[in-house]
Amino acid sequence: MPTIRNLDRFVVPLGGQDVELQEFVHDAGGMPLLRTRIRERTRFTIFDIDPATARRWGESLVRWAESQAPADRRDA
Repeated sequence: MPTIRNLDRFVVPLGGQDVELQEFVHDAGGMPLLRTRIRERTRFTIFDIDPATARRWGESLVRWAESQAPADRRDA
């Protein structure tokens, strides 16, 4: 049985999607993957990404979020 470790879970304020992030490691070992599960009512989207992809995606998300923050909060 694979090892699954819960990392974070939250609901998106606009749209109400339930987002769950988990570390997923196959029984046979190998590279841990980041499992992203998005539930929107009865529909699920589940995908696994490698560490390099997770880093690139995360950095892009942070850059975008910081560019949207009010100027007085950017240094906080």
